[in-house]
Amino acid sequence: MGPTASGKTALALDWAARLGGEIVSVDSALVYRGLDIGAAKPGADELAAVPHHLIDVRDPWQPYSAAEFASDARAAIDGIVARGRVPILAGGTGLYFHALLQGLSAMPEADATVRAQIEAEAGERSWATLHAELSRIDPRAAARIHATDAQRIQRALEVYRLSGRTISDWRDAPSPQARLPCRVLKLVLVPHERALLHQRIEQRFDAMLAGGFLDEVRGLRALPQLRSHPRPLDLPAMRAVGYRQAWEHLDGRIDAATFRDQGIFATRQLARRQLTWLRGELDARQFDPQRQRAELDAALSAFI
Repeated sequence: MGPTASGKTALALDWAARLGGEIVSVDSALVYRGLDIGAAKPGADELAAVPHHLIDVRDPWQPYSAAEFASDARAAIDGIVARGRVPILAGGTGLYFHALLQGLSAMPEADATVRAQIEAEAGERSWATLHAELSRIDPRAAARIHATDAQRIQRALEVYRLSGRTISDWRDAPSPQARLPCRVLKLVLVPHERALLHQRIEQRFDAMLAGGFLDEVRGLRALPQLRSHPRPLDLPAMRAVGYRQAWEHLDGRIDAATFRDQGIFATRQLARRQLTWLRGELDARQFDPQRQRAELDAALSAFI
């Protein structure tokens, strides 16, 4: 586990090669086809070197839920174990980890009437205003959800209005869950110096731009299913960090310099939300991936 740009992919690839392992991606952007450069998806050589699972399982206009992820990940893990290999879960999507390892509580089903009411309120008052309302009702959920993430804001408010309980309370409730076919070692990669993480985020974003990120987004915009979508930026895939900003830049709404600044800022915000979630993983051990590599390897060796 770890925030974006903390070195999860490189470590997972190294350990998979050493252990005879297979990687299960725990990343809500990597599930989408076509989100490659901007999502820092492993390259063709990396995918060929080590078997990967739950990458490119949906088109960018299709939904994919945490419950679907948990089911698919369990199936992948069962197959890896049956082949006598080691499953390595690598990613930074906290809800996916939670759904897989703790299960999801049976919170209220979607209600079309309540959703329409919330959407109408957003049209009148803005999603940012509704996010502020969520902050008063459920500060923990608001800390995890970006102020532009309409789908998650809507769901959190919907659950509260239907049940009188916050979505955080529902997620804290115990849920019956079948055991995984293996023990789990939780390791968190977090650079001790926040400035170093920010530097890595900036360098990686610039590398993405040099690698053709905007051309990638141009290709996504040209897809008929996205061209015909009434609100493509509300799709979960297009809310992946950097993609919304690139889309707005290509629309001419922001210039290149502003796009770069906003993309880096959004990535830093994502890292901050991930770090907030990771502080709640009390059974995980934290390491600086550069300064404590020997300790990381020792933790793995002791576990194995």
